[in-house]
Amino acid sequence: MKQRTEVRNFCIIAHVDHGKSTLADRMLEQTGTLTKYQMKEQVLDSMDLEREKGITIKSHPITMDYNSPDGTKYIFNLIDTPGHVDFSYEVSRSLAACEGALLVVDAAQGIQAQTLSNMLLAQKSGLTIIPVLNKVDLPVATPDKFADELSMLLDVEPEDILRISAKTGIGVDEVLERVVRDIPPPPPGDPETRALIFDSVFNQFRGVVAYVRVVDGTVKTGQQIVFRAHPEESYEVLETGIFRLEMIKKPQIVAGDVGYIIAGVKQIGDATVGDTVLDAGNKGGDALPGYQPMKPMVFSGLYPIETDDYEDLKAALEKLALNDAALTFEPETSEALGFGFRCGFLGPLHLEIVQERLEREYGLQLIATVPNVRYQVLMPDGEVEIVENPAKMPDPGNFEMVEEPYVLVTILVPTEYVGNIMKLATDRRGIYKEMVYLDTERVKLVYDLPLNEIVLDFYDKLKSISRGYATMDYEHKGYNTSKIVKMDMMLNGAPVDALSVLVHADKAYEWGRSVAAKLKELIPRQMFQVAIQASVGSRVIARETIGAMRKNVTAKCYGGDISRKRKLLEKQKEGKKRMKQVGDVAVPKDAFLAVLKVER
Repeated sequence: MKQRTEVRNFCIIAHVDHGKSTLADRMLEQTGTLTKYQMKEQVLDSMDLEREKGITIKSHPITMDYNSPDGTKYIFNLIDTPGHVDFSYEVSRSLAACEGALLVVDAAQGIQAQTLSNMLLAQKSGLTIIPVLNKVDLPVATPDKFADELSMLLDVEPEDILRISAKTGIGVDEVLERVVRDIPPPPPGDPETRALIFDSVFNQFRGVVAYVRVVDGTVKTGQQIVFRAHPEESYEVLETGIFRLEMIKKPQIVAGDVGYIIAGVKQIGDATVGDTVLDAGNKGGDALPGYQPMKPMVFSGLYPIETDDYEDLKAALEKLALNDAALTFEPETSEALGFGFRCGFLGPLHLEIVQERLEREYGLQLIATVPNVRYQVLMPDGEVEIVENPAKMPDPGNFEMVEEPYVLVTILVPTEYVGNIMKLATDRRGIYKEMVYLDTERVKLVYDLPLNEIVLDFYDKLKSISRGYATMDYEHKGYNTSKIVKMDMMLNGAPVDALSVLVHADKAYEWGRSVAAKLKELIPRQMFQVAIQASVGSRVIARETIGAMRKNVTAKCYGGDISRKRKLLEKQKEGKKRMKQVGDVAVPKDAFLAVLKVER
C-alpha cells in the first residue's frame, strides 16, 4: 500500500499534573477541531472522576486536521494518556498505536518519577520523543535548568527542547510544527487487513465498540472480520469511523488511521484489548505485537451492601473489565458480608477509582475489604500455593515458608525532606539501594519495598511528610521470603472473616491494637458485653471490650432490704449471659471501612 505521508499518530506522556490534558485542549483549539463554544477545560477527560481529581484515568483518542504554514494538510491522531503510576498500563496501550510521543515536563517542578518511567516505555516501543517544557509562564519556572537535565536524559541539544505554556497557548504552534517535522508517518502496510485493538467500550444497544489502530489494509462497512484470539467466529462490520469529540462515521478506515469498529459483538470477552482484527478470509494471519498484559498486584473483596445487588455488581464489573484490561474478579463468599467478588487491581488508586465508578455509574453501594497482595506459600510437598485472600491462608505449621512481592520504588524528593522519607521507607521494611543527588535541590532515593507496605497509605504519607513535593514510581521486582502471619479479628470469640488480614509478624501487635481500638469506637453497644480480640493463630495479641447497655432494674426499689436489689441485679446478669451465647454482634458498614484507614 502507498505510504500516507500526511498522517501523524502520537500521544502525550508526562507525570501527573504537568499539563497533558491542557496541552491537548490547546492543540484542539489551534487546529480548529473544536469551536470555542465546544471548548472546556480537560475536554478529553469525559469522566466526572477525571475532572474532580484533575487526573486522566482513561486514554482518549481524537483526530485533528492541521494546515501547516506552507499550506500542506495533515491528519493528527492524538491519544491523551494518564500520568499516575497505577495507570501505566493505559500508557502502554496508547504507545502501541503511535509512532511518536510528546514528553511534557513542568518547568517549575522538573523531571519526576513517572516522567522517567513513561519515557523509558516510549523508548522501548521505538517512538520518536519530542521534549516539551510546559508552564514557562509561571514566576517560579526555571526552564534553562530543566532543559539541561532533559538534554542529558534524551541526548539532545537544550535549544531543541520546546518551551511552551499550554494554559496561555505560548509555543503551541511550534509543537504542531515539530509533530509534522519529527514524528514519522505510519509505515505503508500490506494490502491484507490487520488492526490492533488498543481500547474498547461497551454500548448496551450496539455491543462492543473496538478502538483500533489500522496497521495493514482497510476495514470497511459490510466487511467480514474475525478476531485473532477467536478466529472461529466472524462478524460483519456495521460501522467504522474516526474520533472527534464524538465518533464520526466513515465508510472505511485505512492503514495509518486510528478509529473505531462496531461489528455487533455482544460478548464482552470476544474483542479483548491487545487482540488483532483480521479479514475473515485470512483467519491464519499473524497477530500484531500488542503490549504486555498487566497483572493485578493488589486484591480486595467488593461486596454489595444490599444482597439483591449481587447480579448488578457482576454485570457492572463485566462492563468495566471490558476496557480495563488489568481488572480481574471472581466470586467469593464471606460469612460476615455474604456474596461478593475478589477483585484484582494494579494499585490502591486503581482500586479507589474502580470502586467510585461502580458506585457512581452503576448506582451500587459497596463495602471493600482490606487490600492484600498475592503471596506464594511453599507447602511441605513442594507445591506452591498462591494466596490472595486471607481466608485461604493455610494454618501455621502446615506450610514451609511464605514469599511476598517486592517492588523497586524510585522516589524524587527535595533535599530538605530526605531524612523524613528515609525514615518512612525504613518503617515500612524498606531495603535501601541508592541515593543520587540530581542537583543541589533534588535527590533520587531507590528502595526495595514490600508491596504490602505501600498498598494502603504509603503514597498519602509520602505526600504528607514532603508537603506534596515528593513523587514516586514503582515496578514489580519479584518475591522475597518473609514472616507473614494471618491476623483474625474476633467478636465474642467468633472470627469476622472480612476483617482478617495478612501482616508481617513484627507488625501484627501494632496493627491488631489499632484495629481493635477503631472497632471499639464504631461498633454500637449491645445488650451484652462484647469482647473485641485480635489473634494470630491461637494467641490473642490485643483486646478491647465494649460495655453492655444496662437497664436500671432497681429503679422501683425504694429503701428496704438490700438483698432484693441484689437478686434483681443477679437475675439481669443471668439474662445477659444467655443473650451473649445466642446474640450476634451487629457490625456497621463504617467499621469495615475504618480498617482501611488504620494508622500503620
